[in-house]
Amino acid sequence: MTTRPRLALTLTSAAFLLAAALTTAHADGTGPAEPPDTAPSAAAPVRIDPKDPDLKLPEGATLAQPKVLDVKSVVEDQSGDERREDTNADVTFALQAEVLFGKDSAKLGADAKARIAAIAAEIRKQRATQVRVFGFTDDLGSSSHGVLLSRQRANAVQAVLGQDLDSPDITFEVRGYGEQYPIADNSTEEGRKKNRRVEVSFPRTAD
Repeated sequence: MTTRPRLALTLTSAAFLLAAALTTAHADGTGPAEPPDTAPSAAAPVRIDPKDPDLKLPEGATLAQPKVLDVKSVVEDQSGDERREDTNADVTFALQAEVLFGKDSAKLGADAKARIAAIAAEIRKQRATQVRVFGFTDDLGSSSHGVLLSRQRANAVQAVLGQDLDSPDITFEVRGYGEQYPIADNSTEEGRKKNRRVEVSFPRTAD
């Protein structure tokens, strides 16, 4: 009958010693010991498995052909009367209507032919056989009048280009778009002036 109290006393003593040990380990509130002012180390670099199927092309797939990005270069003269735009594929000249024609007119002015001749020289340099001549106006007046005037102006520029180039190998595409495709804000005179233009474009084949 005396064995049971002794066992209970032994268990109670063991539990007390264990609790005391635990309390001593965390008495200062810092938890497990670590050097002061220690920052967590950075995570190890992620290992890349070169055999990971997500890093490989699916079976039967091939890489696309290399492609040269299209780079655009735009040069505008100080007055803004003429702009040249070059890409890998095309060359485009934009001449404001004021430097080519009188107001609301499709008759070329005195300085117009010299400007058109310079464009013809570039067409020869590029050895282009297809030339696009597109006319544009602002949004003043009726839409039908704008389309007609822009087409007449494009025709006038094409006629001079045809004479200068004098080549049966060159095909012209001539269109008048009126107020469509503005490049500036039609709510200001400065913007409308930019929109009244004739554009001549052709493929780029030489440096």
